[in-house]
Amino acid sequence: MAESEPQEGNYDNMVKMVEDLNRDLENLLEEMEKLTVQATWMAYDMVVIRTNPDLATSMRRLEDAFLSCKKEVEKKWQDVLSESKAVEASQTPWKMDFLSSF
Repeated sequence: MAESEPQEGNYDNMVKMVEDLNRDLENLLEEMEKLTVQATWMAYDMVVIRTNPDLATSMRRLEDAFLSCKKEVEKKWQDVLSESKAVEASQTPWKMDFLSSF
């Protein structure tokens, strides 16, 4: 009788281990399916680009336009930051004078 309890424990451990293994395999299979879809789309994109050279040219122009816009936005953002710092610096002495009067 005492020997049957450890065997039941081993059986429960074995069932849990098999369930965990099954879940892990399902997760790996799902990840492989995602990677397969991504690889398929990459291959499709390569075929489209190679068969239509105008598309590659258009993509380069689009990327250049994006980078140009990004550069302008960053430049404008730096200008805005500089202006806000200048305004803050010009207001700081007034605040200090006001606070020191108390």
